[in-house]
Amino acid sequence: MDVFQKCRDFERANEVKASGLYPYFVPLGGHVGAEMEIDGHGIIMLGSNNYLGLTDNPYVMEKAAEAIKRYGTGCTGSRFLNGTLDLHIELENRLAEFLGRERVITFSTGFQANLGVIATLAGRDDIIYVDRSVHASIIDGARMSFARVQKYRHNDIDQLRHMLGKHGDHGALIVTDGVFSMEGDLADVPGLTKAARDFGARLMVDDAHGVGTMGEHGRGTAEHFDCEQEVDILVGTFSKSFACIGGFAAGPEDVIDYIMHTARPMIFSASLPPAAVATVLATLDILENEPSLLKKTHRVAERARKGLSELGFNVGNSVAPIIPIIVGEEMLTFRFWKELFNEGVFTNPVISPAVPPDGALLRTSYMATHTDEMIDRAVDIFETVGKRLGLI
Repeated sequence: MDVFQKCRDFERANEVKASGLYPYFVPLGGHVGAEMEIDGHGIIMLGSNNYLGLTDNPYVMEKAAEAIKRYGTGCTGSRFLNGTLDLHIELENRLAEFLGRERVITFSTGFQANLGVIATLAGRDDIIYVDRSVHASIIDGARMSFARVQKYRHNDIDQLRHMLGKHGDHGALIVTDGVFSMEGDLADVPGLTKAARDFGARLMVDDAHGVGTMGEHGRGTAEHFDCEQEVDILVGTFSKSFACIGGFAAGPEDVIDYIMHTARPMIFSASLPPAAVATVLATLDILENEPSLLKKTHRVAERARKGLSELGFNVGNSVAPIIPIIVGEEMLTFRFWKELFNEGVFTNPVISPAVPPDGALLRTSYMATHTDEMIDRAVDIFETVGKRLGLI
């Protein structure tokens, strides 16, 4: 059978396009910020992970431009060989100090960071325990590792402990998101750290949406719960609060050294370009010197959460600057997205397999640069469209 046949049989996207509700690959114009331009019209951006609003910050853009002038546009090689600049070392040292970790290694994407860390630390004789709601990169990293994978119900520590007790003779790695990217709720990190200690497992937290948003200083979900040093490996990304692209892993010196010498996504991928590294360094400057941005991001999100909840929308158990609006049915979710889009609000429709088959939702996310007027205008639009579609 032709391996291309599955491509020719794929009709799902075409069916949605035919309905006029296709929501993906929409070209945006202008700077990525709280308000953007599409086809010459302004739109309130509630679909970005730009939590601190730094993608078009003048200081950040200036530092990125300076790096290109000094180093050029790229390294054209892996960190392992010719792709390490003094700028990479500076960033890793700064991040280690900021996070209170012995050492940090950077990757070209956050997805690669999860692949590299999980597939390197866990092997055929080990078991990986993952929350059922983790990001796809964690699932793929677990598959690459050849370890056995056990999935526990979302935030169900009792079930996890039961599983750990049954397989105590194997090496164990517990892997979870810190902030769950679709639902905006938090992992029970204190419960996970205790389970790890009790059963001799190691705990890895992917805090892609937590570092830069959670905790008093923005160090993530574990800081929020005051248990940072009980997390063995912290993985994160630069594509959210750090306004760029890339990823990192932070942990003990010997573990990070092992990862950097054996992780295939590290050894066989070109390193972060200079402008990206400089962007992250600049955003780190701002995060360290302006912690009020964190409070502003949460104040904005809480204003939206309160408004949407009072209208009667189901916003789940959101705590982070991510607020889901749970709809259920896929085509109704696409219709909801389209009408909001036409009225001037950009959101992200999320369907299976990113959420359960009957759990389609609109994912909204919030930035420090959203104004009260923007949020109030967006909530008014949600009310208008929600009533029109019979959602509230």
